[in-house]
Amino acid sequence: MIDCLAVDIGASSGRVILGSLRNDRIDLEEIHRFENGMVEKNGQFCWELNRLFEEIKIGIKKCRDLAVQPVSIGIDTWAVDFVLLDEQDQLLTEAVAYRDPRTNGIMEEVDEIISRENLYAKTGIQFLTFNTIYQLYSLKKNHPEILRKAKSFLLIPDYLHFLLTGKKVNEYTNATTTQLVNASTKEWDQDIITKLGFPLEMFQEIQKPKTNLGGLKKELNEEFGFDMEVILPATHDTGSAVIAVPEVEPTIYLSSGTWSLMGIENHFPICSPKALSYNFTNEGGIDGRFRVLKNIMGLWILQEIRRNFDNRYSFAELAELAKTSEINSIIDVEDDRFLKPDHMVEEIQAYCQETKQTIPETPGEIAKCIFISLAKRYNQVVAELEALFGKSYSQINIIGGGAQNAYLNQLVADGTKKEVHVGPVEATTIGNLVAQYIALGGIENIDQARTIIKDSFTVDKYSPKSNEEVESYEC
Repeated sequence: MIDCLAVDIGASSGRVILGSLRNDRIDLEEIHRFENGMVEKNGQFCWELNRLFEEIKIGIKKCRDLAVQPVSIGIDTWAVDFVLLDEQDQLLTEAVAYRDPRTNGIMEEVDEIISRENLYAKTGIQFLTFNTIYQLYSLKKNHPEILRKAKSFLLIPDYLHFLLTGKKVNEYTNATTTQLVNASTKEWDQDIITKLGFPLEMFQEIQKPKTNLGGLKKELNEEFGFDMEVILPATHDTGSAVIAVPEVEPTIYLSSGTWSLMGIENHFPICSPKALSYNFTNEGGIDGRFRVLKNIMGLWILQEIRRNFDNRYSFAELAELAKTSEINSIIDVEDDRFLKPDHMVEEIQAYCQETKQTIPETPGEIAKCIFISLAKRYNQVVAELEALFGKSYSQINIIGGGAQNAYLNQLVADGTKKEVHVGPVEATTIGNLVAQYIALGGIENIDQARTIIKDSFTVDKYSPKSNEEVESYEC
């Protein structure tokens, strides 16, 4: 048996999960769960990295209390956000969150230096206003003194791994989301970095998933009472989640959570003008694979309207209320106005008023507006993926926490007219663990891992309803 710890931190919460591999089966046990969220510091929305690291330590100590000694640990988080360290390895910046408005208008300024066509041909990364490239350029424009002092650039999981080991590396899957990594060479694109005036020396050596960074720092070893290997998973949470899609053959996947990530795993990047016109991204995956996908706003919108209603309704209750609602109004879920509005409900209502649609009023109407808008966008992305790859796919695999939403799963099946396979829910954690197991020799490769995942976790299936059974809205 091999026991490993997966630390999975998302925008609203984090977990320390013990994964046990025994007799070709993976079992999960939640050791510690904690909250996460943006806080305002000096007028910016930031993450509390020091508190998050203390929560990770609490989870490790709980293993000791349970008389469990994991062999290894790996951390995954969201993408694009980073910190800069000075020559004494002290933080020069807060961990500013991607939803902070500091990048407003920056994309257009970068366009004047490097054309979108050239940038996409090199990196193959989707153009999003909050990408690392634009966060760094905003920092260069408004606080050039910070960049001049910067000696180390670390993405969020890189920094947390640094706190565990004292070693500074940039993990590949997360590095690709910066829009600064060359898709062909899989290394930092020095031409882009130099043209934008970023210090080339602050970027660390790129390391691939399954890289073993060695043991814990001496003081942590003493604090916990045991040592562990620190093994890089795919530190971008979606990169880990896609590993856990329980299919050996390529299929359309939808990693459903705060963000919806919809795409296909491929063995080479597609940086063509057609892919650019669809604004697909080519994010790095495990074993040199690429995740050709589209970032879609996702269940963040639902999380925010729930907060606007003072959390009086659970997600399941909002889905039930949506089912009985008559409204068919649609919003553009990728409109930047929904990235971090002051009040999500009012923003949705304003959008519907401006587009001359029925304005949703009740919680059920607003929830249904979100669900059918997401389903419509998923259907559009499926069509774009099939056009890009020149083939039709019969199946969609939904993974992640959002896979628990049966109403939305059925909407996806009905809208796309495809079989929808749902699960595993804990895909990100499982993918994180798989990278560790392969590095430790417990699993041979990804194909074997996916067979084990299929045997270890439940996958539900949704079939599309007939046209007569489907509601009248177009999705």
